[in-house]
Amino acid sequence: MADKPIMARATAVWLVDNTTLTFAQIGDFCGMHVLEVQGIADGDVASGVKGFDPVANNQLAAAEIEKAEKDPSYKLHLKFNAAAQGEEKRRGPRYTPLSKRQDRPASILWLVKFHPELSDGQIAKLVGTTKPTIQAIRERTHWNIGSIDPIDPVALGLCRQTELDAAVQKANAKRAREGGVISDDERRKLVSTEQSLGMAPEPRMTPDLSGLETFGVTETAETAEDPSGPEEDEEDTRDIRDADSFFKLSEEAAADEDDEDETDGNRRR
Repeated sequence: MADKPIMARATAVWLVDNTTLTFAQIGDFCGMHVLEVQGIADGDVASGVKGFDPVANNQLAAAEIEKAEKDPSYKLHLKFNAAAQGEEKRRGPRYTPLSKRQDRPASILWLVKFHPELSDGQIAKLVGTTKPTIQAIRERTHWNIGSIDPIDPVALGLCRQTELDAAVQKANAKRAREGGVISDDERRKLVSTEQSLGMAPEPRMTPDLSGLETFGVTETAETAEDPSGPEEDEEDTRDIRDADSFFKLSEEAAADEDDEDETDGNRRR
């Protein structure tokens, strides 16, 4: 019997829009990664996909949804479908819809840039492309390389997060067996998304106030000798309530200005 419903992505869209199930429950029922379901809820994944009702199409019982909504740890069970009995997974290259084939160069560039350990064969399996296209993008000889922006193939719907994690793990394991040196950035990629989501959050660094006294203002010799501290500027105690008297020039200053004006006038003459 099939382990997931038909039109799994459309079914996940319907469950996200019409139920209160957790992302883990929907992902487990539809055979999708938790991040893919979260991307559907955020509108980043399957934005143009119409929801497919699994209850109306006899794939899921309404009682199952009610049980799962009450218990977040409960797993949904697919209805028995006699037509799917003995069905095998079709072998062959991955089929990419016509609407998504134009996105394959962007996903190839993303994989080449952020996962250089992946081989051309692994990239071809993930996004359903050919090795000459991958080689052209890797060597930047593709005819449209200047207009291609790297985009995550999971966000484009070309592959699943679990498939990408498995390919990265396999590539790194092969590299380790061959004795290749793994950098710190590549070592972080060895942890799958499921493992990273299960890790406990790292404690935030609290500000250490013990060393801040070294950055304080040190006392100068004059301040240390004089306990009263530096001399403060004398405050102006003049009464400024009378604006006219405050802005009026003194008589001596006014007389000096008159003398300067007369001297300048005589020189001009």
